[in-house]
Amino acid sequence: MPHRPAALCGFTVLLGLACLPWTAQAAPPVHRASVTLVTEPGDGLAPIYALLDSAGRSIDMTMYELSDPRVTALLDQAAARGVAVRVILDQNNEQRANTDAYQDLAASGVQVHWANPAYACTHQKTITVDGATSAVMSLNLTPRYYATSRDFAVLTTDPGDVAAIEATFDADFEDAPNDPPAGDHLLWSPTNAQAGLLGLIQGATATLAVENEEMSNEVIVGALCDAAARGVAVQVAMTDRGSYRRQFAQLRDAGVALAFYPPSAPLYIHAKVLLADYGTPGARAFIGSENFSVASLTRNRELGLVLSDPGLLASLNATFASDFAGGTPR
Repeated sequence: MPHRPAALCGFTVLLGLACLPWTAQAAPPVHRASVTLVTEPGDGLAPIYALLDSAGRSIDMTMYELSDPRVTALLDQAAARGVAVRVILDQNNEQRANTDAYQDLAASGVQVHWANPAYACTHQKTITVDGATSAVMSLNLTPRYYATSRDFAVLTTDPGDVAAIEATFDADFEDAPNDPPAGDHLLWSPTNAQAGLLGLIQGATATLAVENEEMSNEVIVGALCDAAARGVAVQVAMTDRGSYRRQFAQLRDAGVALAFYPPSAPLYIHAKVLLADYGTPGARAFIGSENFSVASLTRNRELGLVLSDPGLLASLNATFASDFAGGTPR
């Protein structure tokens, strides 16, 4: 298994300040929005469990796969102490896998809802606590994958993002048609995710680093090839399951550097990350649930963020560099 730098633990960074009107009587109050990056498998699930356990008023969760008994216990306990707990679980792909959790939660007073079947699937992985903090994740809450999967979660207190996530959850919980608000940093499928990712790729001038589980979306593959052709240094690290030979050949022929892990390797690349122009003033990163497939970007319910905090980007870059170096070039 490739070496993972010791510095890749969860950390919190400030996003910005939003001040109330100044008065002569007092210094202006401030709201400090923060993001916390969780890198798996190194950081473990403790930050997610702690977020759930901290709830005082409400928990809203949208989850593709839920089989973690500790998570269901924390949700049950929250409902028992009077927290309003609502959970959306995918049914189109994962109803069978999610049925035990659905029944457990419903029996404990949790408001649990099968996801809107109008989407190809609900692949989003999000938790919002007390209307104030949202975890936007690439990982599912399935313990059998925790120890081996490269995944990321971002815990954000950005008010615009949290409000947009909650407004979309309210609509999705009722199966209501909606056009999710973009908040300050959000990319939603099936609405603005593909356009947002294309914007990141097409706007890159120096480097692009990609980790993803899938690579079948020809629009994204073409954009990565075009970036390499115009001189951007494009690197892709993936688990090679034998599914994307033609796309990998396209990327390689365009000058993209590829590094692969076999499915039997101790590290499985499940992350969905794109890091653009790291080390430059315009550096930005996408982290979320979206795979680079047509269904994920245009037919599923998915959620990711585009962020530019230097500390968060530095941690992502270090993780990617380790993963790329640990793969087999092709």
